[in-house]
Amino acid sequence: MMSESDTKFLQKLYEFINQEKKNLQCPEEGPNELRYIVYRSAFNKVIGRTTAFKRLLLIIKSEYDNIIRQLKRREKAEESEQSVVNTCQRLAAELNERTTILQTHGVELQEDIRTHRSINLESLMKGLSESEDPDVLQKHLKDLEIQKALLMDYRSQGVPLEVQTELEAELQAAERHRDQLSFENKHLRVLFMRLSCVVNRLTCWEQERQEVPLEGVLGSTLQNIQHLSSEPNDEGHGSSCNIDSELFEDEEPTGVDESKLLQDHLDSFVELLESAQYEEAALHAARSPRGVLRNADTMELFAGVQAPPASTPPALLFFRALLFTTAKGDRLSGDVSLQGVRCSLQHGNIHLVTHAVSQDKLMFTEELGDILTEHAQNNHHVLDQCLALASIVYEACKVHKKTALSMCRRGLTHSAAEFMKLNLTADDCMWVLTSSSNPTLLQLLTEPSQGQVAILPVGRACSALLVDPQQHRVVLQLLDSLMSREQDVLENVILEDSSSSVDVWDQVASRCSDLNRADLSRAIRSILLRQNGTGVLSSDPDGARLMEHVFL
Repeated sequence: MMSESDTKFLQKLYEFINQEKKNLQCPEEGPNELRYIVYRSAFNKVIGRTTAFKRLLLIIKSEYDNIIRQLKRREKAEESEQSVVNTCQRLAAELNERTTILQTHGVELQEDIRTHRSINLESLMKGLSESEDPDVLQKHLKDLEIQKALLMDYRSQGVPLEVQTELEAELQAAERHRDQLSFENKHLRVLFMRLSCVVNRLTCWEQERQEVPLEGVLGSTLQNIQHLSSEPNDEGHGSSCNIDSELFEDEEPTGVDESKLLQDHLDSFVELLESAQYEEAALHAARSPRGVLRNADTMELFAGVQAPPASTPPALLFFRALLFTTAKGDRLSGDVSLQGVRCSLQHGNIHLVTHAVSQDKLMFTEELGDILTEHAQNNHHVLDQCLALASIVYEACKVHKKTALSMCRRGLTHSAAEFMKLNLTADDCMWVLTSSSNPTLLQLLTEPSQGQVAILPVGRACSALLVDPQQHRVVLQLLDSLMSREQDVLENVILEDSSSSVDVWDQVASRCSDLNRADLSRAIRSILLRQNGTGVLSSDPDGARLMEHVFL
């Protein structure tokens, strides 16, 4: 029998369960997490009130919780399996759809193949024995006649390459014959004009009955006609003896003839270019009338043409043709010179550039020298040759500092030093030193020669170069070489450097100390301290030793 308190407790417990289920809106049947939580809470209250069977109730509650957990795991497993099943069903549906599409495409492809095969079979006619239909045979005969007519028409409009080669050879022979006849014609005209002058002079002498002997008249006349092609004669005979204005006036085409000649020349050039005869096209362009094709645009046109493998590039052919058709001393334009040299260097034809520079056929510019210098630095096997050419170009342009730099890079340090002493300022010398990093050059430029003051003061040069970390080695080598000689060499150099103040040498000493060369720093400062402002020690009255400052 339950006591009254137990009865009330159970009644309140049932009310709690019903009230919580109602508040949480738990379903009446089926598994539900909220209902499990409500009953778990009720079980905990029962366990908390009981004392005698508390352990048994705890075991029961533990089993209850285990069952709930197993049910949850089973539910999750079922949900996972259902998700996998749904995924598999979806994939199966997609695969079925793709299979259907592929089958449809396969059927369409098979149909296309059958259609093409039937068309090919209908279009082919392997022999008359395979077709006895007169209409088909008549249609095929008409097609063959049309093809024959087209072929004959094509052949009538063109000639074989052999014929074109023969015609070009005949044309070249005719041009040579024309040039020969033109030269002979000019020579005969000169003779005619000279003889005409002699005849006119003799006629005047005979008509005027002059007292001058015939031998004197002939001698003076012969001397005058030797300069007939360049000097006009007397006023009475100027129109007949001045050959420059008349003899060659009709040789160059003018007006309509000139435009027609240019048009024909351009058409021939285009034909040669389209037929891939690049060498002939290059020579044709180089010989264009009035040099209309001897420009940078034509060079770019050749540069854009793709030549067959293992053949000379068209741009290089054009540059070579320009050089060979240019007389010595006549120069190509600046743009053409730059493009041609770039093309030649790009394809490793340094000999062509050497010929062009040595024969003075290029427009020398500083940019041209820079191109040669850059190629020399990137291709050491032609370093000396390219730098020599760059020196010629720079010297012609009067860019003396780059000329000296090229000489230094070729190893001609002593020659470069002599050249710099004659042609460069101190600032330009510092630029060359900074660009070359040559200790020997620094020593040569800071040493006085033949009783003359050095072009660069030692102190200022060392101070300026020590600012650049890349020049530290050059300055330190110079100072080390001065230290390694006799005891007073460094002292004499410092004392004779009248252009560098004590502050400059003190900066040099400080920088040597910063570079962990305390020996050089101490040597320089000890020399400065020993002087103690005693004045000039040199026999030079202008002062070649030390400045008048006192370094305390």
